[in-house]
Amino acid sequence: MSKILKCAGNDDIITLKAEDTADTLTLMFESPKQERIADFELKLMDIDAEPLGIPDTEYKCTIRLPSSEFQRIIRDMQVLGDTCIISCTKEGVRFSVSGDLGTGNVLLRANASDKEEEQVMIEMDEPVELTFALRYLNFFTKATGLGPSVILSMSPDVPIVVEYPIEEIGFIKYYLAPKIDDNE
Repeated sequence: MSKILKCAGNDDIITLKAEDTADTLTLMFESPKQERIADFELKLMDIDAEPLGIPDTEYKCTIRLPSSEFQRIIRDMQVLGDTCIISCTKEGVRFSVSGDLGTGNVLLRANASDKEEEQVMIEMDEPVELTFALRYLNFFTKATGLGPSVILSMSPDVPIVVEYPIEEIGFIKYYLAPKIDDNE
């Protein structure tokens, strides 16, 4: 798909078309003055897997923090280990890592800054502590440029939701299941 999108001009209007049961996606590129129209068909993959549903969940802990701060924390944690414990308490939200090189902790306390890019807000019904693979959290941080803040929603034993609100467009949400201790 990226190879086809590179065929579009910077100012082109891009239209994506697909039928409900189609096996192809049509991409149409129109120049602003309509003097050039290009269309491409991309074959779609047929995946024989059950779709994974995401149940509606009332989360026990919701944290809104600057997306750049979240990206920095995850990047810093990866230096020391490959799993991160995120715990939300009345004290704040703590990111912890323990690896061969050592351990690290970052504690963020709630603040009511006027600037959205500095605000940390925590809504908590009960304390939550979950462990996640830093590799995947790092993939999620690639969405940092979409907006100034990120929202983390957590509950015991359910996937974390990492949501990047995109101003006036919508949002992108990533779900990651927590690592389960082998002793359980």
